[in-house]
Formats: sequence, structure tokens, C-alpha cells
Amino acid sequence: MDYSLTLSLLPENMATDQAILNEIQKKHPNKNEPVTRFRILKKSIDARGQKVKFLYRIIYSTDTENTIGLPVAFVPQDISNVKKKVIIIGAGPAGLFAALQLITNGIQPIILERGKDVRSRRRDLAKLNKEGIVNTQSNYCFGEGGAGTYSDGKLYTRSKKRGDLETILKTFVQFGAPENILYDAHPHIGTNKLPQIITAIRLAIIDCGGKFLFEQQVDKINIQDNSLIEVGTSNGENYTADSYILATGHSARDIFELLYKENILIEAKPFALGVRVEHPQKLIDSIQFHLPELKKIDSLRPAYLPPASYSLVQQWNNRGVFSFCMCPGGIIAPAATDPGELVVNGWSPSKRNNKFANSGMVVQVEKEEAYKWLNQFYPEWNLTLDHPLLMMKFQQAVEQRSYEAGGGNFVAPAQRLIDFIKNTASTDLPENSYLPGLKPALLSSVLPSFIYQALADSFKIFGKKLKGYLTNEAVLVATESRTSSPVRIPRTEDLHHPEIQNLYPCGEGAGYAGGIVSAAMDGMRVANQISEVLVKKV
Repeated sequence: MDYSLTLSLLPENMATDQAILNEIQKKHPNKNEPVTRFRILKKSIDARGQKVKFLYRIIYSTDTENTIGLPVAFVPQDISNVKKKVIIIGAGPAGLFAALQLITNGIQPIILERGKDVRSRRRDLAKLNKEGIVNTQSNYCFGEGGAGTYSDGKLYTRSKKRGDLETILKTFVQFGAPENILYDAHPHIGTNKLPQIITAIRLAIIDCGGKFLFEQQVDKINIQDNSLIEVGTSNGENYTADSYILATGHSARDIFELLYKENILIEAKPFALGVRVEHPQKLIDSIQFHLPELKKIDSLRPAYLPPASYSLVQQWNNRGVFSFCMCPGGIIAPAATDPGELVVNGWSPSKRNNKFANSGMVVQVEKEEAYKWLNQFYPEWNLTLDHPLLMMKFQQAVEQRSYEAGGGNFVAPAQRLIDFIKNTASTDLPENSYLPGLKPALLSSVLPSFIYQALADSFKIFGKKLKGYLTNEAVLVATESRTSSPVRIPRTEDLHHPEIQNLYPCGEGAGYAGGIVSAAMDGMRVANQISEVLVKKV
């Protein structure tokens, strides 16, 4: 028989599965009936009091047979000879999970990916970090798995209504992710493990008869009678299918410009922009776990506690200022997709064992203020308030200013936190994780004034919420600007573009997702909708 149970326990008492099993046995109604196995349904940390506790929601069994197994999420089938085909443009989480769902529905996916496979992509990332050379088709944003492959691999979302969260997580476990992502309150895989998982998904798609084509940058579209007939790539290849999924990610500016040039409806979309803030991980641990002794040089965080994270949000003049993609034990990385533009992002390995904690700290930007700022500093661009690429141009302009302030080779402009608030130059910078290097700079001259002021005022409030957070041990690095797409590609209730009945905008790049899980959900949702349409046409 299976039972459910909630436990609140001190972490030092929960070091092993046997220790948890002993606690379950103590709570079991029949003391003489042995508990044989258990599975954690949810695990979280409660650090609100002086004593940190682990909260568990558990299902357990007293049966001798295993009744608490993990069902398989994806069942392979041969679709190599089916007639219905769908082209997926982009191999990020939206594209990959759309492909898996199409296979489940008996349709052949053909994935066109502009970048390289994860192994080849890693060499291009090394050049970017060490030599300041960016490959515009293979970088932290473009390539197999999309921007998520070389990220922290966070797998939590608020978008549960738009898909089956459990199916997404079980699929990742099926392809090699650790089982704890099924129950951790804030699951993550880690950038060291994601490449192997993404590769396994690709091989499964190919084994089922799907096609996976690298270095195929779509740069031409052929539309006739409100239908997409064919897409062409930069190497001269042309591809046709029954339907097309556009899942190119939030940084595919060439796709936005192609749609604009072809007079296909797109819209400027608000997004958030700011900086990366990096603290010593020990400092964040000491604040969040109420362990002031961790501030000592030779002190160590107890092994039973994970690296601490935080989440901060504040309203400033009716706009949101908030932490974004917080990476405990992580690294700040250059995420530019073009020369002359500086973008930073953060990631963590699975163990989160680096000595720094970083987070995006960003400000919501609306169209009106982007328009005013661009026309003040870049009047020659002749942008109007209703220009579909307005927010993308704003994003580009700030990234270019950041690159110039760093002096080239993706060296990033940076400032100590308290110096930033006082708007005084930092004479030096602390040890940090950013490999291309940092250069002291007044970030108030890099960021638009309304973003600088919103951040400076909000950091003061965050320092009151987390005692010790406001310190010159922390460094701010510009610019965190790829938080979400600056363009929305509209779609109808049936999920296709309002002007093109067989083109389905999908995922982050189209403006319908905000992370790995929500993008994967959207990919599955679009795949199911396409399947319904194609079945009706048979």
C-alpha cells in the first residue's frame, strides 16, 4: 500500500536515504509494518527562522514489490516513412520538445539549426572566452540546445497551465538528468550535464526517423496564398513541409529583420535590461542560512547545505526591478552573438561549486521610454514609437555602448556595488569569474539613466532585505540584456501566425516563453495543435 507524508527536518539529520527512511518509519501509523521504499515528490528549504529546515513531501510504500516507479515520458516509434512532415527552425528546448511530441503523434520532424552540435560549439565558446572572438552562428545563444544548453539549466516555471511540467521533467530524466529534478522546489541540471542530455535527445529523434541538420541558417521564406511554401538557408538549400515551427530563440535578430523586410506582422515587446551582480558565495550563504561565521576566510559551509540562492523584487516608479536567473556557485559568461556588442549571462555547473554567486538584476523597459532614449542618442536611426524593431534596436544600442566602455575583446565594464550606488569610479575590482576580464567604468554612463537610477535605488532596498548584501565585495557587470525577446511574433488562438496559416511562432524568440521549461511546454503545445490540423487534412 502507498502512503503520503510531509516532513520538516533539520538538514544535518537527513544526510542519507536511510536517515529519511528512518524518519518515515517513525511517522508510519503501524509501527510494526516496515516501510520498504519511498520517493520524494517535493523538496524545499525553509530558511526563514534561525534554524534551516528541509521540507519534504513524500510518497512511500510498505509493499515488497516496487509500486513507486517512474513512468517513461517519451516512447520512441518509427516515423521515417510517414507522409506528414514539419520543419522546425531552431533546436532549442521549444524545437526539441516539439520534435519529440511530433514523433509521438506520428509526424516526421525536420530540424534546421543555424549553429553547431554541442561538442563543436564548445570550441567556439572557448575562443570567445579566451580570445574575444565571437562566432555569429555558434555561441552561448546559437547551436544545439539553444541558449539553455550552456546555462544554469534551471527547470522551474510559473507557466504550468501551458503544458505538462511533469512530462518535461520526466523526459529530461529519461535522457540522463538526475532524478532529483522531479522533486526539488527549484530544480536545475547544470551546464556540465546539459550537453550530454541534449545530444541524447537529438540521437533519439534521429533514431526514430526524424532529421536533424546543423549549420542551416534560414534566410529566405517563400509565401503564397497565406501559406509558407518553402524556406531557404544561407548555404543554398531549400526545404518544404506541411507546416513550419519558428523556434529560433530570443537572440535571432536576423529572423526578426527577415520578417520585417518581408512585411510579415511582428510587434515590439517590452523586456528587462540591467546588469549581472556577483558576490562571494560564502557571503550569500552566511546571509541566507544565518551563519555569520561563514564570513571568516577559513570557514566552510556545512556539507549538508546547498549553495544559497536569493530572489529579489522591488517596484520603482511603477516599474519592476528584479533578480533574474540567479546562479549559486556560478560563473558570468559573455553571451554576445555579434562583434561589437557586449552581453553577459550566468550559469552554474551541477554541483554549483564555484566560489561566486551571480544574478541578473534588471529593470522592466517599456516602449515609450526606449523610444525617447533612442531618439535622444540615436536620432539618425529614425525610429518611430510603433516600429516593430524598436525594442530590439534599444537592446542593441545599450550592448554596443557596453562593448565600447569595456574597450574591446568582450572585456566588460564593471563597478563595485557601493561605488555604483554612489556613482563614483571604482579604483579597482574584486576577484571575479568573468574570463574575458573586467574594466572599471562608471556604469551610469553605459546604462540609460532611468535604468541606472532604478537599479541604484533598488539596491539600497535590497541591502535592507538581505543584511550584508550591499557591499563593495560585490561587483556589477554590464550588460544583462537578453532576458527575453524584444519582439513578439503574433499568433492566433490556433497558434499559427495571423497572416500565414501554416507558420507557428513558438518559444522564447516569438515571445511566448521565458526559460527552458516554458519553452519546452510551448513546443509541445504547438506540436499538438499542428498534429490536430494535419490529421484533419488526411
